[in-house]
Amino acid sequence: MKYKIGYLALSISMAVMMYSCNSGNAQENQMQATATPTDFIQLKSGNADVSTGYPGNIEGQDNVDIKAQVTGYLDAVYVKEGQYVNKGQALFKINPSVYNEQVNNSDAALKVALASQATAKLEVDKLKPLVEGNVVSDIQLKTAQANYQSASAQVAQAKSALGSSKINASFTYIKAPVSGYIGRIPNRIGNLISPSDSSPLTTLSNINLVNVYFSLNEADFITYSKMSASENHTGNIELLLADGSIYNYKGKLENASGNFDRNTGSIQMKAVFQNPDKLLRAGGTARVMIYKNVDAVLKVPKTAVKDIQDKFFVYKLNGKKVQMIPVEVSEGTTQDYFVSSGIKAGDKIAINRIDALTDGADVVPKIVSAQ
Repeated sequence: MKYKIGYLALSISMAVMMYSCNSGNAQENQMQATATPTDFIQLKSGNADVSTGYPGNIEGQDNVDIKAQVTGYLDAVYVKEGQYVNKGQALFKINPSVYNEQVNNSDAALKVALASQATAKLEVDKLKPLVEGNVVSDIQLKTAQANYQSASAQVAQAKSALGSSKINASFTYIKAPVSGYIGRIPNRIGNLISPSDSSPLTTLSNINLVNVYFSLNEADFITYSKMSASENHTGNIELLLADGSIYNYKGKLENASGNFDRNTGSIQMKAVFQNPDKLLRAGGTARVMIYKNVDAVLKVPKTAVKDIQDKFFVYKLNGKKVQMIPVEVSEGTTQDYFVSSGIKAGDKIAINRIDALTDGADVVPKIVSAQ
């Protein structure tokens, strides 16, 4: 009888133990089933380039308004809008008839003046031996010499008038003062053209080099000036184009003004870029990107940061659970935030499942490369 009671007690104990084990395994299996598989990166401190963008306007190295220097009817247009022309190439022709006649008149006046000069010279040469022989008085010779000097002055005046008329005639052919691209041509053949016209015949833009003008406020200008004198300035000036791509060539920064504008509190700057492919055109817009180097920065991918009402949070691995940590963001790049407080190097931060995670949630962690 005693033996049977002992055997029964042993059986009950084993059953309880087996139930407890099965219950624990079931609970653990249930926790694993509800845990979220999540990728984590281990944070490291390092250096980074930080960029700040400023909207700018593109202008050619030379932007020249082409205007007429004489009045007349437009006789010919030798170029098309958007065409590239070389320095000295003919662009427009104003009807030269009036100015050619002025050249002819001036040339004729010069010939008359030369003839008068020659006559006055003959008179001087005739009177010189007569004065030496006391045949005529000295007064007559002096008068002849004065007439010769007057005739010579008239020759000089006629030559000047001929030169001016030739210059005016040459102005009827309007040539390119620099190489570049032709802008809009508002006038058509037959229009009356005058130097007093408010609109130019066209605009010629030399874009082998381009200047991108933008403004810096006083604080940014001081920061940049200090940065330029230190090792934190990388010297990289890039251009973000309108389609979101980065321009192939680096630029250099120059002052476009020596003083701040009292009304805006900003100073004008320009970034100079090579433009061998003629991709950049005058009148376009782009964003000037200025870079600086930041030491010992803690970079966190933007995809790993949750933004709630302008406050930033990350999920930090704590055992097999995640903890929602508020962080302070100082600045960043297009892909990363630079975190100044809240987390430190060595912490493991969730980089996916951000919207599915909650504070204290169970996870199945997987450590992946930060790259």
